[in-house]
Amino acid sequence: MSNPSPSALLTIGDLAERTGLAPATLRVWESRHGFPRPVRLESGHRRYDERDVDLVRQVLRRRDSGSRLEVAIAAVVLAQASVSDPPQAPSIYATMRRLQPSLQPQRLKKSTLLALSWAIEDECCSRAEKPMIFGAFQKERYYRAAEERWAELARVARSTMVFAGFSADDTDNPDGPRGVGGTTFVQLPDDAPMRREWAVVCDAPVYPAMLTAWELPGQSSVPDKQRLFECVWTVEPGAVREAARTCAQVAQQFGHDEAVPLLYELADDPPPPPSELLQATALLNRVVAYVDGTR
Repeated sequence: MSNPSPSALLTIGDLAERTGLAPATLRVWESRHGFPRPVRLESGHRRYDERDVDLVRQVLRRRDSGSRLEVAIAAVVLAQASVSDPPQAPSIYATMRRLQPSLQPQRLKKSTLLALSWAIEDECCSRAEKPMIFGAFQKERYYRAAEERWAELARVARSTMVFAGFSADDTDNPDGPRGVGGTTFVQLPDDAPMRREWAVVCDAPVYPAMLTAWELPGQSSVPDKQRLFECVWTVEPGAVREAARTCAQVAQQFGHDEAVPLLYELADDPPPPPSELLQATALLNRVVAYVDGTR
């Protein structure tokens, strides 16, 4: 389909008249929220099309129904994007391997993954950066073993989200398992790929970190601490941001409206890291492999 000619597009005054908003309000929305996104003519004037009229009206309906403006905008933008973009597979590990092919996978025992996860979690707590924290636990009992630690994380985090195969009693409880405040609990269905996954994602302003792994099949007779996982981990801010977005997208796919404002906050890419950080990550990958004893 060819692009409409400039004469067929709407001015900001036209859009204001069609939606009942003042032009100044539309300019404020664009400045603060990046919405609606106009076409800019060589003269610098804004132009819109019929789709923008519909999107603004959708935002107004959501806002009038009680949603905060930024949440309404994020929901409409995400819904519009899903029309043209195929939904991502609900798997943190698979998405990271696809979007970050430079990450080097390693096979590690569960005991090593626990140590790496604790290191990330402890650093999140100690730096008090108000991060967004996501965790995937496979089964409810694995979360129970870490529940006290995650209650502490929830106290320092801006938001905390946990994925696992929780029982019906837990997911029916609006306060989540055992009433841990401030945490969103995402029930994973039996066929969800994330039921085989392990993840800790800490999206923080200065200290971002991410670890995600999937359990290798055929280990029913292997002692728990010796179970093998294939994992990737990094402190590269862009990769951590991708992992955080994926977690929020999975939560949204499973019906959690709390994920919408998180996706809005995670929309921007962080600045690139210094090269020294990437070199240190490569060195630590080798150290972890030797400590784990799988090499």
